[in-house]
Amino acid sequence: MDQARLAQMQAALRTAGIDGWLFYDFRRNNPIAYTVLGVNPEQTFTRRWYYFVPAQGDPARLVSALEAGNLDGLPGPKIVYQTRQDLAAGLAQLLAGHTRLAMEYSPLGALPIVSRVDAGTVDYLRAQGKEVVSSADIVQAFEATWSADALATHLAAEQRLATILRETLAQIRTALARGESLTEYGVQQEMLARYRQHDLFCDHGPIVASGPNSGNPHYEPAPDGGRPVAAGDLLLIDWWGKLRQPGAVYADYTWVGFLGSEVPARYGAVFDVVCGARDAAIALVRRQVQAGTPLQGWEVDDVARAYITERGYGPAFVHRTGHNIGQETHGNGANLDNFETQDTRRLLPHTCFSIEPGIYLPEFGIRSEVNVVVQDGDILVTGRPIQQALPAVLAE
Repeated sequence: MDQARLAQMQAALRTAGIDGWLFYDFRRNNPIAYTVLGVNPEQTFTRRWYYFVPAQGDPARLVSALEAGNLDGLPGPKIVYQTRQDLAAGLAQLLAGHTRLAMEYSPLGALPIVSRVDAGTVDYLRAQGKEVVSSADIVQAFEATWSADALATHLAAEQRLATILRETLAQIRTALARGESLTEYGVQQEMLARYRQHDLFCDHGPIVASGPNSGNPHYEPAPDGGRPVAAGDLLLIDWWGKLRQPGAVYADYTWVGFLGSEVPARYGAVFDVVCGARDAAIALVRRQVQAGTPLQGWEVDDVARAYITERGYGPAFVHRTGHNIGQETHGNGANLDNFETQDTRRLLPHTCFSIEPGIYLPEFGIRSEVNVVVQDGDILVTGRPIQQALPAVLAE
């Protein structure tokens, strides 16, 4: 962490009226701390460590004698402990004169994505007279915002993902025209081979779901093959990836189509509802960003959910409208959620999130997913070309 980043962090703490940001981890349970501080988590971390950034003054670290060099790349003095008594004394020294502390904690567990510090540690600090508050808002500014270089990796991943989809659909059309048998797992594995060809990384997946399996939002085919992919099926593909380079961020999209020459009316009608909800959410974000009006994640979820509910499919929309995207597919910034949680965090400039409403029925499911990058005064929607109609894949 350089001095410029430290100064920005301290300014954010002062603005929020917080005495300091206390980073804490045990056995890599707090990935946010490593990302924000720029610490390599691949080092050996088996003991508790603390790093305190005060709103004013120099930061400092508290580390075990067994792993005393793990935070040496960070500015500020070092306190080394051996015994539990040393640890208590070192923590008191680290926090002397500071009461209101930000940590990766969420009151009542309201935002699990930032709830990384165990209850016992929070209890201990409170017993020492400290007030622990959530770092959720300032995490966004230092973990979820993208640089220009990060955005460039997202756009490059978008292009490679689009190529992978085109190649996959061409393979499916060719195979079905020849009467060859396909399975969900087989198509998924072919996609993963294309990931390697295009030098793209994904942590798991992608999702290839045909027929009724498309009605399961987190379905993934098993190695036994999964369901056949055949003419007359609805096919849903959710695929994501990032460049294989440090600091690269993900792109994450969902496409759906009908494996036939004419789309059944019911499939088309449900697709239109999903796309209407997607576009209503995009329009709200664009309007508020262009106007410079603050917007919270839950508000976008409400708009998409109301659109689907008003058309009679509310109970079939069973997940939040979108999630933050960063170096992990599901990042630590604001989600578009007033369903699983109520995310009251603002959608900040230079952050990215998915917009992906869906309707999931017993016979089939439809989801349309794009990514939105908030820029200065406007937004960039990626996942182009954005689906505006449910395609009849075998008619193409």
